[in-house]
Amino acid sequence: MNSPRSSSRPAARTRVRTGVVAVVAALGLALTGCSSGNDDLAEQANAGGDKGYVAGDGSVSEYAPDQRKEPVTFDAAMYDGSTVTAESMRGKPVVLNFWYAGCAPCRAEAPDLAALHAEHGDEAQFMGVNLRDQQATAEAFERNFTITYPSATDLNGAVLLALSDYVPPQAVPTTLVLDSQGRVAARVLGKADKSTLGALIKDTVAESA
Repeated sequence: MNSPRSSSRPAARTRVRTGVVAVVAALGLALTGCSSGNDDLAEQANAGGDKGYVAGDGSVSEYAPDQRKEPVTFDAAMYDGSTVTAESMRGKPVVLNFWYAGCAPCRAEAPDLAALHAEHGDEAQFMGVNLRDQQATAEAFERNFTITYPSATDLNGAVLLALSDYVPPQAVPTTLVLDSQGRVAARVLGKADKSTLGALIKDTVAESA
C-alpha cells in the first residue's frame, strides 16, 4: 500500500499523525489472510472481555492524489434489497463508515456522522457498511441517532474483504473518504473526530471542484 502523508492535526485543519491500527475480533467473519499482528490484536480483544474489538485512537492516514491506488471496487447489498456498486458512486467524494450497533465507538461517533451528513450531504455521498446486525437492529440504531444515509449489510464480509488494503480485517469503526474517482483519499481508524473528518471531507470535495 502506498505510504500515506502523516503530520500533526491539533485543530480541525491540521493533520493527525498515523498511530495505532484498530482491529476488531470475533465478528464471526471467516476471513483469511490476516497477519500475525492482526492475530495478536484478536487475542487481546478476546482477553479484554466481551466488547469484541480493540478500539483505535482516531488515527488518520491521508493519501496525496499522486499516491492513491486504483479506484476501489465492491458490490454492496443494501437493506432494501438493492445493490450499490463502488462504480455507481463515482463523481462525488464518498464517506464510507464501517459500523455495527453494539460497537461503543460506533455509537459515540454516530451523532457526529449524522451532523456531517447534514452539512456535506449535497457535495459528498455517505454510506454505512454494517458488519453484523440484522435489518431491524440496524434500522433501530439509525432511528435513534437520526442517521438518514443508507447502510449496506455486510454479514458475509464481502465489502470488508474488497477493501482489505485499507480496512484491517474485522475493524470497527473505520471510516474511508473516497475521492470523486473512487480512490481512497483518507482513512480514520477508530472513532472519528468530527472536526478532523469534516476537514478531510472538505479537502476531498475541494479537489473535485
